[in-house]
Amino acid sequence: MALKSAVELGIADVIHTHGKPITLAELVAALNIGTTKTAYVYRLMRVLVHSGFFRVVEEAYVLTPSSKLLVKDDPNCLSTMVKMLTQPEFLTLSHVLKDWIKDGQVSSSTTTAFEKAHGMAFWEYANGKLEFNALFNEAMACDSAMMNMTVRVCGVVFQGIDSLVDVGGGTGTFGRILTEAFPGMKCKVLELPQVIDHLTGTSGSLEFVQGDMFQHVPSAHAVLLKVRNMPSPIIQFSRL
Repeated sequence: MALKSAVELGIADVIHTHGKPITLAELVAALNIGTTKTAYVYRLMRVLVHSGFFRVVEEAYVLTPSSKLLVKDDPNCLSTMVKMLTQPEFLTLSHVLKDWIKDGQVSSSTTTAFEKAHGMAFWEYANGKLEFNALFNEAMACDSAMMNMTVRVCGVVFQGIDSLVDVGGGTGTFGRILTEAFPGMKCKVLELPQVIDHLTGTSGSLEFVQGDMFQHVPSAHAVLLKVRNMPSPIIQFSRL
């Protein structure tokens, strides 16, 4: 929750813009916070320093590799992911987790903690909450944007592939990274209708296909599935 507050306040952006270590007084002033809250900002920063998101240099704060990923100007910014994971819909899961784990008679209709907490499957819930669904899709897009590092380091595995289907590829962020890095590749993005209902069709080497991966996966030379398994995503990649 301290990290969520830091993202909402834009603390990483303030320190980045400052261009040098920033004192507590300077940080409070830049955040346009009353000086009566200085002690509380100090407590917040102490938690974040202890967690490794910021560092103290001569009684002033500087960014760390972790907080650099919260700067909006960074192409790999993950601030939206932090906002999404700290939404009430996800925080509520901690209150039902014990009961869900102890439930030995889990029916097919309540197979996840999310279903137990909200009475419906995640995608059904997201489909009915437009603002939440938009935030989730944006978070998945910023997560996928980090895959440009994967392409730079491990791009050799994609060489020679004429066509690829990105299963659960969101709004096509990773697909665009791949087709830009490998112009000869045709990429299909398979996603649920509510995610890409405004993107269906072909755009250059990228094609959006509505569907359910548990029912059918379009044919291609290779299939890619990125599993968002905290604390880090896992890439499952198969040539067919």
